[in-house]
Amino acid sequence: MSHCQNAGAKMKTAYLDCFSGISGDMFLGAMLDAGLPFEELRDALHTLPLEGYRLELEREERNHLYGTRFTVRVNESGRAVRDMASIRGIIHKSGLSDEVKDKSIEIFESLAREEGNVHNCSPEEVHFHEVGAIDSIIDITGTVFGLEYSGISSLYSSSLPLGSGFVETDHGRIPLPAPATIALLKGVPVYDAGLKSEMVTPTGAALVKGLALSFGPMPPMTIEKTGYGVGSRELPDRPNLLRIIIGREEVAPGVETVVVLEANLDNTSPEWLGFLMERLFDEGALDVLFCPVQMKKNRPGILVQVMGRPQEKDALMDIVFRESTTLGIRFRYTQRKILDRSQMKIKSPWGGMSVKRVIRPDGSAFIMPEYDVCRKIALKSEVPLKEIYNWVMSFAGE
Repeated sequence: MSHCQNAGAKMKTAYLDCFSGISGDMFLGAMLDAGLPFEELRDALHTLPLEGYRLELEREERNHLYGTRFTVRVNESGRAVRDMASIRGIIHKSGLSDEVKDKSIEIFESLAREEGNVHNCSPEEVHFHEVGAIDSIIDITGTVFGLEYSGISSLYSSSLPLGSGFVETDHGRIPLPAPATIALLKGVPVYDAGLKSEMVTPTGAALVKGLALSFGPMPPMTIEKTGYGVGSRELPDRPNLLRIIIGREEVAPGVETVVVLEANLDNTSPEWLGFLMERLFDEGALDVLFCPVQMKKNRPGILVQVMGRPQEKDALMDIVFRESTTLGIRFRYTQRKILDRSQMKIKSPWGGMSVKRVIRPDGSAFIMPEYDVCRKIALKSEVPLKEIYNWVMSFAGE
């Protein structure tokens, strides 16, 4: 996603309304129902070095609502147990774009990590059965391809309903939600659906966790398309459908969505805070603030605030947990408006120097100094830092 948009630009966004849960085939069915061309999807998936399956597309009804049922039919020659290395190889050898390959592998690796934790082995030692079957490879790569093909730059999801009971697997009878599903949904808002049925599959959990920017109410948008993906079961109290709503989100010039993390600390070392800030900036944080606060029990403390891009939330959150003493992190998504800026080089009394050229809303420009550049000149030339700053701020060009 570009961080600098033209005035009046609109970004294509989508919202998953998971009132009956989510699975990989329901996700793809919803996208096909919303207009993803089946022929384009089929041709893209046929570049995967896989055999022994066929794709089926049908219009089906659930509670008098019609949607698209997407099914992968696998014959005996296509049933194989695969590990993470073989799945990476299959995806890498396909004709899909590098972005689709990387994201698909990332989603599969999240499954491998959680399956490994459940079965007490490393991700590379996991031998996938249900999750590693051809249909899951198709579901994951097909969904990521579909989002790219449709031009959807941001995806959001509702909270997820979870069922209960038991399900038969190659590992035997296990409780619902499946252990891998529960692990994948850490940090995702869920609720009890009140049904003895699997509402969220491991593949569905991995897809929505890996692709959705946030979970909750529908974001503001102008609706363009709606699609329904049909699930395989009949549910007693609701239509077994996944609804996707696709629309356009107004994007003003210079406006972007960011995630803000916050934590309160009252038992940490100042040296640790310095290292925490370094690690956060190394990971791509846009800004880091430490503010003195008075906390419960009248203890002085520090409010840590981190701003980053939505896709970096988990990585930044992991650093805060590992490098500080906090037991919890608040996070929210918000927007910020930034002025257009670029780097340029100017001639100065101390030689060439890099500065920042900033464009105001009215189109006029001004020059801002870069601290590290000015600091280096001040130390080398023994000139007060403020004099270098003043010269740059008054620079009018030639």
